[in-house]
Amino acid sequence: MSVATAIATDMNGDEIAGEMDQLGRRARAAVQELALASAEQKNTALRVAAATLRDRTADLLAANALDIAAAEERKIAPSLIDRLKLDAGRIDAMAGGLEQIADLPDPVGEVLSTWDRPNGLNISRVRVPLGVIGIIYESRPNVTADAGGLCLKSGNAAILRGGSESFHSSKAILDCLQAGLGKAGLPEGAIQLVPTTDRAAVGEMLTMTDYIDIIVPRGGKSLIERVQRESKIPVIAHLEGLCHTYIDGAADPLMARDIVVNAKMRRPGICGATETLLVDKSIAEQTLPEIIETLSAAGCELRGDEATCALDTRVNPATEADWRTEYLEPILSIRQVDGLDGAIRHIATYSSHHTESIVTDDAARAEKFLNEVDSAIVMHNASTQFADGGEFGMGAEIGISTGRLHARGPVGVEQLTTFKYVVRGAGQVRP
Repeated sequence: MSVATAIATDMNGDEIAGEMDQLGRRARAAVQELALASAEQKNTALRVAAATLRDRTADLLAANALDIAAAEERKIAPSLIDRLKLDAGRIDAMAGGLEQIADLPDPVGEVLSTWDRPNGLNISRVRVPLGVIGIIYESRPNVTADAGGLCLKSGNAAILRGGSESFHSSKAILDCLQAGLGKAGLPEGAIQLVPTTDRAAVGEMLTMTDYIDIIVPRGGKSLIERVQRESKIPVIAHLEGLCHTYIDGAADPLMARDIVVNAKMRRPGICGATETLLVDKSIAEQTLPEIIETLSAAGCELRGDEATCALDTRVNPATEADWRTEYLEPILSIRQVDGLDGAIRHIATYSSHHTESIVTDDAARAEKFLNEVDSAIVMHNASTQFADGGEFGMGAEIGISTGRLHARGPVGVEQLTTFKYVVRGAGQVRP
């Protein structure tokens, strides 16, 4: 079955294993061709794919409508439907992301460093692709474009396994990516989509050590835990975004309000949304009422500690579980803390090490927060919603890695490469 024409069908175990084996073979063969592909070829594929996305906006919206209808029938939460939904603006943004990736310098072949040894050997460390990357993700169909584009630019083949809820949308986006590959003379196997929504395909994918070099999961906690538990392939994990914003005693109240409202409410369903607001108790009575008023008016449910509940009856009591919850909905937990040290202690205890922000006009306190908070992204006087590869100038990202090995933070083009050592001699032999 051609991936370009695949549809979600029921398969038995042998059929799934056979189809996944074919995906792996095509991807491994594609990597060999991508290693020889020029930057111009890859950029042509990306720009044609971007133009095709725009040209096929009506087709993409029709495919997305099928996914939205199915999600509504299953009564999926509105915030998750928002992650799933495409409109003309989001399609144009996807296309723009591919164009930004095309505009980035080609990382493959970049000489990271070079040096000469006393014996005359010249040694260079050179950037090379990782190989075949398996990406497992949920809900957001734009990940199909972002992941495919980033893998292509970095010389990697991609096997994409999107969520069942976004299958039709992801398939339509894949067709646009493969149109770009075809125009550039690159193999379709460079970007492929698993052609079934059967969860058994994920299990099969996690054991494909002969074909896949890295697994990148992007989704909810249960998905990440399953991948980390079952994968026989190294994993770059995008864990949940339990993000915090801390309002310091030296914060500008209006700036604090604007940042908090944006960090929570701009798009509550993305991983960079703030889930817990921490406030220096010394300024809580002066700062929190207007924030509570603005968030409540915007439709945000508030849950707070005892001191915060006492400020406004619209704040419901928070439980211990609230400090550990990534809501992905217009819900915010609020806690008053003993200054900067109290905020840092709370974050160390409850954070998923994704993104944390401090709002303060005190430069020394800001530096202490940035230095001592152990998360992939730390911010000063900025909304956590900026935790995004596109906003970082990377064009896009596959995810925000919350781990420590190989990549941390937004996983973009450079993070999808490794390096090798190139040694040039003139007949030296080791004594």
